[in-house]
Amino acid sequence: MFIDARKLPRDSRLTADLAIIGAGPAGITLARSMIGGPTRVCLLEAGGTALDGPTQALYEGKNVGIEYPLAGSRLRYFGGSSNHWGGFCRTLHPIDLEQRDWLPDSGWPFGFDELQRYYEAARVIVEVSPARCSDRVYWQEKTGEHLREMPSGRMDLAFIQFSPPTRFGQRYGDELKAAANIDVLLNANVTNIGVTQDGQSVQRLDIAALNGLRHRVDAKAFVLATGGLENPRLLLLSNDVLPAGLGNRHDLVGRYFMEHPHLSGLGEVVVPDIDRLPKVYWRSLPVDGRDAGASFVPSDAFLRQNRLLNIQFTLSYRSGYRKGEASGNPDIGAKHLDMLAASSKLTGRGNPVNEDWLGAWLGLGCACEQAPNPDSRVMLADEQDVLGLRKICLDWRLTETDRHSMVRHLENLAMEIGALGTGRM
Repeated sequence: MFIDARKLPRDSRLTADLAIIGAGPAGITLARSMIGGPTRVCLLEAGGTALDGPTQALYEGKNVGIEYPLAGSRLRYFGGSSNHWGGFCRTLHPIDLEQRDWLPDSGWPFGFDELQRYYEAARVIVEVSPARCSDRVYWQEKTGEHLREMPSGRMDLAFIQFSPPTRFGQRYGDELKAAANIDVLLNANVTNIGVTQDGQSVQRLDIAALNGLRHRVDAKAFVLATGGLENPRLLLLSNDVLPAGLGNRHDLVGRYFMEHPHLSGLGEVVVPDIDRLPKVYWRSLPVDGRDAGASFVPSDAFLRQNRLLNIQFTLSYRSGYRKGEASGNPDIGAKHLDMLAASSKLTGRGNPVNEDWLGAWLGLGCACEQAPNPDSRVMLADEQDVLGLRKICLDWRLTETDRHSMVRHLENLAMEIGALGTGRM
């Protein structure tokens, strides 16, 4: 059942066995797993079922480190940030979870085998084909292309699958609405996680709606599923019993804020004969009903030998170039794509590409692993939002380790592309 907190009687008190704060992908997935069971669930969402300006503004805050889109990167309504997700899916690598002696504070509390148990269920939820992100034989069969081994062994291929993308609120909302044991509480902003006087257990959630109403949710167990920025903010705000914030006895809540920094426009790859480069390297192709593409990642051996962070590079078509004309002109790029589509290089029919065309320019993008850094952190600003809560203050920092890894990987990719004999970076 869907309940609007703005329409409840003032000071309503709801009860549940399990209260889940946040109806994004994590919260919705957990609530769905409880449908039809004995557990009475209350799934709390700060927004409604559509984007709303005043609610979205509650994500605004202050940057004191690297500029970060605090409101633009997240959506505060049912389905959360899946509502603008691009659908990019790829499994992690085992080394990503390991404790690495060259990377202080690295290592997860479980290994890749434990995580891998959940990939099949996850791929069904996000609606992609089986997660075979490193299975070269599978991708050769599905794309019909010969995918060469990387010449030097310094890099590997990892394959990306694209979800439709799954909008969790739209895709799974009707299931939750019809579930007899699930209450979805909309427009319900959690303002405080209430703990017992000894600070040892949580007993309630204090709720505020933007129309001024206040409510309370009591439960036996609680899950915080509001993301890497709002989770620590809410824990720090919950300081009526524990002045430093909930769970913050060791001053770790909000520390080690990490992203996977995205860089675009950092380089281009010049390919004289794009037919020598498998299409899946530079454009998405349909595989089992979903789009997929390839990315370039460093081999484990290269990472260990050079003591580097992980990274992923992708190529994308930007423009063609030909005699006497600039490559950056979008009209030239469109003409080149039309020429390719009409040639045997893409369709197996027609005439070869006109000899006036000298090749193609491919854009280069990447997503990087970030080194754990306790000084990169979520804090509270002095300024308050319309609910009277202190806004988020983010001090996002990168380190020399991050910069060194990026430069080293760029050099490595350039050598690998040259060794393939397909182009230059």
